[in-house]
Amino acid sequence: MTTVGFIGAGNMGFAIMKGILNSALNGVDEMSEASPSIKLYAYDCDNEKLKRLNELGVTPCASEAEVFDKCKYVFLAVKPQQLDEVLEAVSGSVNSDTVIVSICAGITDEYIASKTVEGAKVVLVMPNTPLLLGEGATALSRSDSVSDEEFDLVCSIFGACGMYAVVPKDKMKEIIAVNGSSPAFIYLYAQSFVKYAESVGIDGEVAKSLFARSLIGSAKMITDSGKTIDELIEMVSSKGGTTIAGLEKLREGGLPQAVEECCRACTKRAYELAEK
Repeated sequence: MTTVGFIGAGNMGFAIMKGILNSALNGVDEMSEASPSIKLYAYDCDNEKLKRLNELGVTPCASEAEVFDKCKYVFLAVKPQQLDEVLEAVSGSVNSDTVIVSICAGITDEYIASKTVEGAKVVLVMPNTPLLLGEGATALSRSDSVSDEEFDLVCSIFGACGMYAVVPKDKMKEIIAVNGSSPAFIYLYAQSFVKYAESVGIDGEVAKSLFARSLIGSAKMITDSGKTIDELIEMVSSKGGTTIAGLEKLREGGLPQAVEECCRACTKRAYELAEK
């Protein structure tokens, strides 16, 4: 029996728990093979969030420390600003065998070890909100003390909620803009197209559906067509046509530069959170 606990039962924690349980029920994917018998525990200071876990069969705990006492794997699914309070509450309950899985943006494994036990086993994770639909894109790295078997189990959990990729530990702050925060940037981009459609008399819901499907199809072209992004742009861009006219305006408006500045600002904030 593998025991997995969550401190924090908000949207992200709930999505991961749901992914674990769906995988165990289906019994067909990588996670089920890695750990066919999983028991879930959770604590959240908001009782209403714990109540909705009843339908999933997750066992509620009375404190953060109880989660650590009961579980081999513990997910810290809280905001970075709440982490110090959590680590202080569990400092006497963490042992060298516990695998701590942190989704706290900007927080390093060294920092978590300094607040718990020397050489703590820490897996750093940057997920994103599409986990809620089983379409997550998650970046992971680990401290040296985490075994291959332990890391594989954590990776398979996120594989049950979408896809995952392993990145160097020293790039976990930089990756946030690429997958963690990028859904919000994409939503803002989409909103601009819908607003344009409405301004020229097209129904907003129709425009939203068309643009959303275009995003899904374009993403599939990036991942499955075997073509480079430059080649994909060229496929849509007939010489002297409408797409070329639009691309010119995006470039004149500084879209590539704006995206780079957006990513750099995101990364800068991650380093600021780490320092605090």
